[in-house]
Amino acid sequence: MRERHHTIVIMKKSESTSGQVPISDSEYRADMLGAQVVEGGVRFRVWAPKARCVNLLLADGRMVSLERDSNGYFFGTTASVFAGMTYRYRLDDGNDYPDPCSRFQPEGPHGPSQIVDHAAYTWKDGHWPGVRMAGQVLYELHIGTFTEEGTFDAAITRLGFLKRLGITLVEVMPVAEFPGRWNWGYDGACWFAPSHRYGDYDAFKRFVDAAHQTGLGVLLDVVYNHVAPEGNYLAAYSDDYTTDRYPNEWGKSVNFDGPGSPAVRDMILQNACYWIEEFHLDGFRIDATQSMHDAGDRHILAELSTKVRRAAGSRPIVLIAENEPQDIRAIRPVNEGGWGLDAMWSDDFHHLTRVAATGNTEAYLADYRGVPQEFISVLKRGFLYQGQRSHWQQNARGTVVSHESADRFVFYLQNHDQIGNTLNGTRLHTWTSPGRYRALTAVWLLAPQTPMFFMGQERCASTPFLFFADFAGSDLGAKVEQGRKQFLAQFPSYASPEAQAAMMDPNQPLAFERSHLDWGELDELAPSYRLHADLLRLRREDPVFSGQARHQLDGAVLAPQAFVIRYVGATDGDRLLLVNLGPDLRVNPVPEPLLAPPPTGEWNVMWTSRHPHYGGPGTVNPLTDHGWSIPAESATVFRVDPAVAEEAHPFGRSGHD
Repeated sequence: MRERHHTIVIMKKSESTSGQVPISDSEYRADMLGAQVVEGGVRFRVWAPKARCVNLLLADGRMVSLERDSNGYFFGTTASVFAGMTYRYRLDDGNDYPDPCSRFQPEGPHGPSQIVDHAAYTWKDGHWPGVRMAGQVLYELHIGTFTEEGTFDAAITRLGFLKRLGITLVEVMPVAEFPGRWNWGYDGACWFAPSHRYGDYDAFKRFVDAAHQTGLGVLLDVVYNHVAPEGNYLAAYSDDYTTDRYPNEWGKSVNFDGPGSPAVRDMILQNACYWIEEFHLDGFRIDATQSMHDAGDRHILAELSTKVRRAAGSRPIVLIAENEPQDIRAIRPVNEGGWGLDAMWSDDFHHLTRVAATGNTEAYLADYRGVPQEFISVLKRGFLYQGQRSHWQQNARGTVVSHESADRFVFYLQNHDQIGNTLNGTRLHTWTSPGRYRALTAVWLLAPQTPMFFMGQERCASTPFLFFADFAGSDLGAKVEQGRKQFLAQFPSYASPEAQAAMMDPNQPLAFERSHLDWGELDELAPSYRLHADLLRLRREDPVFSGQARHQLDGAVLAPQAFVIRYVGATDGDRLLLVNLGPDLRVNPVPEPLLAPPPTGEWNVMWTSRHPHYGGPGTVNPLTDHGWSIPAESATVFRVDPAVAEEAHPFGRSGHD
C-alpha cells in the first residue's frame, strides 16, 4: 500500500497570543518520521525496507502491525496511546528495537523509545528576533561538564554570566542520545533525542527559552557525517543508512548519494528542521562537513541550508561549518554552486596562534611559523591556506577567499578539539607566558572575524578538557583508548613510551570528572575575566572595531615578533593595534607609513594589555618623544584624537599615557 501524503494541522497554545495558533505544517506531516501525537492517538512512521513486517510493541503489552508502502516505510495511527508511554519496534528477526527517530530515550539508546507531545511545552520567547552572523560572539560549551550537575537546568543558572561577559551566541556541543554515562557528543546514537543524561525531554527547550529571554542565541553542534559505533540500530532497519564507499575515520559514513539515499537524506533533513522548529534553535555548527560525502547533483548541505531556513520562517538563523580543507563552497550561495551556509571555522588562525604562543610546530602545526606576516594575512583574508601546498598533508589545501565578509570566518584560540588534542587536555594559557597570552587575546578579540570562546577560557580555567567516552569493559572501549593513543602519536612528543603510558584512558570516570568547570574559582573581578570582558566591550562599543571590515585594515611587520594592524574608520578616525610578542623593542627610525597619524590628529592610547587590572606590569605609552619603544609581550590600541596644538606632534603623540 502506498501511503497518502497529507498535512495534519494541530492547534497549540502560544505565549505570545491570546488564543490558538497553528503549528508549522512541517511538524505534523503524514511523511514525518517517528511518533507524533495526533487527534485520536499517536501516529508512527519508520523506514525499514529490510523488513517484511514491523510490529509496534507498546509498554502496556499491545502489539500493533504497521502498514507498509512501496518505498519501505511502515506507518499507522494507534488509539489509546499517550505521551509518556514507551514503545519499541519488533522486526522480522524477532528482536525489539528502539525507534531510529525516537524523540526521547529515557533509559539510553538501548532502551525503549518514549512518545513525546510536541505541543505540550509553552514557549515564552515570542519576542526573540533570531540571529545573524554580524556582531556575534560565540561560546562553545559541553552541557555535561559546563556545570557540576551537568544538566540543561543547571546550565540555565549560568546564562546571565555569559550575557554579562559579552557573549551573544551559545554553541552547545552535540546532545543527541549517546551510549554510556558520558561522551563528548560526537558518538550520538539517536539523532532526534536529546540525551536523558542532561534532563527530561523539555530540558533543552527550557534552556533555549531561558537563553532567548536572557538575550542569548543558541546553536546546536550536529553530526551528520558518520553514525555512532554503539547504540544505533539503523542496520537492523536498512543496510542503506550507511556506506563503505567513502573513508571515514570516526565510523561508517552516512549514505547521501547511493542506493536508498533519498530516504536517508529525508531523515537527515527532517532531523535538522525538527531541531529548528521544535527547539527554537538559532542554527547549527555542522561537524566535519568535508566528510559529508555527496556526489549527487545537489549537495545534501545545500538542500539542508534551504530547508532549515524555510522551517525557521521569518526568524533568521545561522549555519556554521567545520571544514578542515577550507572549501569556500560551504559559504557560497546555493545559486552559485555553494552550500548556502553562513560561516566557517578557521583552523588557520588557531594553528598560527598556537605556534606563536608555544613555539611548538609538531604534526599539523608544522604548516605554520607563528610570525607577524601570518597574523596580518589571516586578519585580512580569513584563511592562510587558499590553494598552497601543505607540508603536513603533502597536497594543496584551501580555496580562494574573495569578497566574503569577515564575520563569516570564526576565529578561536581554543576549542574542544584543540584542547582535547593534548596529552592532558591542557588549556593554552598554561603553555605560554601571561603577557604573550594577553597580547594574543587582544589580537583575537579585536580581529574583524567572529570570535568563539571555549567554556572556561574567560577565566583561564584551571580545569582541563580531556577526551572522554564511556565504553569501558568492552572491546570498543579498548579500541577507543588505543585509537586515541595512535591519533596523538602524530605529535612526536606524545608518541614516546612515557607519554603513551601517561595518557589517561578516555573511559575512566576521572577523564570526565576532571573536565568539569570549577565555578568556585570564578571571580568577575579577576584579571582574566576583566581582560576578556573589556576587550569584548571595546569590540562591541567602538564603531571602528564593531564594523568588522577586513577590507579596511592593513598591517606591517615591525620586527620578527612584532607587527602593527591599522583599522580604517570612515568617520570615527583610525585605530592602531600594536603587538609585540617578543622582547622590548625600539623602533627608530620609523619608515613605516601605517604608524603615521592622520594630518589632523595624533595617536592616543585607548587600551593596553599591560594594565594592572589584567595582571599586567603597568601601562606604558609605546609612543615617546624619540620614536616608538614597544614593551615586551604587549598589545596596545591607539585611536586618533584631534591635535591639541596648532601643529601635530611629529610622532603623533598626545603627550599622555
